[in-house]
Amino acid sequence: MTTWTAVLLASAACFVIKFAGYLLPHQLLERESVRALASRITIVMLSGLVAVQALAAGRSLVLDARIPALAVAALLLWRRAPFVVVVVAAAATAAAIRALG
Repeated sequence: MTTWTAVLLASAACFVIKFAGYLLPHQLLERESVRALASRITIVMLSGLVAVQALAAGRSLVLDARIPALAVAALLLWRRAPFVVVVVAAAATAAAIRALG
């Protein structure tokens, strides 16, 4: 399978799933279990994306300055710091660690 075939199939699947949402009965989508599942899926997908971006380089595991930067960002988010502060502090942490060696 070529890359373009995979992209087109994934795009078609996303369209079908999105369109199916319009066809489902409103009562089904308003159930508490469906709403809870939807919110959890969002968190899991975002966590997976962050983990892959922070720990991977190609097909290998990499432990570098991104890990402490991610820890600083997580700490600041937990302390409810403004998002701009979180981004700047994480970037500064990664830059400092890379500058030190």
